[in-house]
Amino acid sequence: MFFGGIRRSIPSYAQGFGGLSSSHSSTAIGRGLLRRRINEQAFGQPQEAHSVDKLRANCDGLLSLVAFKDEKIIGHILFSPVTIEGHHGILKGMGLAPMAVLPEFQRKGVGSKLIREGIEILKKSGFPFIIVLGHPEYYPRFGFKPAFQYGIKSQWEGVPDPAFMILWLDKTITNHVSGVAKYRDEFNEGM
Repeated sequence: MFFGGIRRSIPSYAQGFGGLSSSHSSTAIGRGLLRRRINEQAFGQPQEAHSVDKLRANCDGLLSLVAFKDEKIIGHILFSPVTIEGHHGILKGMGLAPMAVLPEFQRKGVGSKLIREGIEILKKSGFPFIIVLGHPEYYPRFGFKPAFQYGIKSQWEGVPDPAFMILWLDKTITNHVSGVAKYRDEFNEGM
């Protein structure tokens, strides 16, 4: 069971959340390096860390959360702007990617706490949906459902339908939106 804390970082769309500054202070740079290390260790490769670095450099509107235990960063989750483009026009929401926890803290509730906190913040901020490309056995416990059930598909060819999911935060629009969900260009390199 996870008994650490969650801190918000760089929620540029919302004022008054506190957390880390988006400036290039030594503390912000140090925490960025720690987030990078967590992503590399959790995924066993640098690709996700590269995407996070590019997003932090190029994208406004990120929600970055870190999990702490004894003042040590042990987990990180990032939400970035996405769109669903279809007959309804373009609907803006958020994409969950990546979510990483140091291997020695996995399966202790850290990732679940990060996801729940992120969902709550985005819901309160008025975002209509969150998409995720992830394990179909894991994300449904948070309310995610296969996006194809709503006529929504990934921008990338070959993504298995069960792995591409959506969580509707505004349930009034679920029957009025369909089309292609698009992540930011920073993710294209890894696909």
